[in-house]
Amino acid sequence: MQDVAASARQITDYFNNAGDLLKTEGEVIKQIVADLRRRKSAFSNKDIIICLLEKLETESDVVQLDIYRHALEMVVQQTPDDLSA
Repeated sequence: MQDVAASARQITDYFNNAGDLLKTEGEVIKQIVADLRRRKSAFSNKDIIICLLEKLETESDVVQLDIYRHALEMVVQQTPDDLSA
C-alpha cells in the first residue's frame, strides 16, 4: 500500500498547483483531508473518495454537485489502481 501521508499530500499538491481552474475543488479536498485527519490517524485516497461519494449522495445543489463530481474525478485520476495477485 502506498504511503498514506504521501498519497494525501500528492492530491493536495495537485489541486494547489492547478491554479484557479480547480480552486473550488481543491478547497473541498482540503476540507475533507482536514476532517479525515481529525477523525483518523491514517487514511487513504479511498477514504477521500468515500467522503466525496457521500457528499454526492446527500447534496441537492447542482452547482455543488458538479464541484464534487469534478473533485472526485481528479482524485480518482491521481489514485493508483490496486494490483490484484
